[in-house]
Amino acid sequence: MSIRVVVADDQELVRSGFSMILDAQPDIEVVAEAGDGSEAVAAVRRYTPDVALLDIRMPGMDGIAACREISADGACRTVMLTTFDSDEYVYDALHAGASGFLLKDVRRDDLVHAVRVVARGDSLLAPSVARRLVEQYTRPAARSRRPDPRLDALTGRERETLLLLARGLSNAEIAAELVVSDHTVKTHVGHVLAKLGLRDRIQAVICAYETGLVTAGDPPPGGASGPGSSPASARK
Repeated sequence: MSIRVVVADDQELVRSGFSMILDAQPDIEVVAEAGDGSEAVAAVRRYTPDVALLDIRMPGMDGIAACREISADGACRTVMLTTFDSDEYVYDALHAGASGFLLKDVRRDDLVHAVRVVARGDSLLAPSVARRLVEQYTRPAARSRRPDPRLDALTGRERETLLLLARGLSNAEIAAELVVSDHTVKTHVGHVLAKLGLRDRIQAVICAYETGLVTAGDPPPGGASGPGSSPASARK
């Protein structure tokens, strides 16, 4: 079965280019294109795609507002397109339910990979976005917060799992760090998301910084890479 995609960007050449790349894949079908957020929301409701590729900055309804409506409506997952140096709204898009971020100069293969990753229920950040995003948007909040009562809902092992998620570890790396099985890690991750009311692992990372569980610049455990230093697709 093909992955059904809606592509939304107010620049026709960009939109058409992404659509052509995706449509050329045997397992991906672009079912609609949209020039703004309102058109994107309407297209998602009409064609029920698996993934919506949304430019953050569009006239009228922007990508963040569109992402919020699409996420609230159903199962379609969203990948945001951004030029990080000029966009100030990436953090807001995370809270709107975005499952991935790509820079607009993304390579062909990375675009295709991102759609496939998000379609199967995982999350993805362009590596160059991940660390800068977390540090810029969460460090002030984390420093100013007292211990957040949301964390009281977690067991000690679930809190450890959230901490390791926030530092960019995969399930296999978390399992090695905690000396448990991959299945146990998946269970802990599921409990963390459910108890904190989070959509996916990207939101879990942001929550860990917001609540002060992790602060920017904390050393990674066991010599592991921090967020954004390796391909940042997150596996549930």
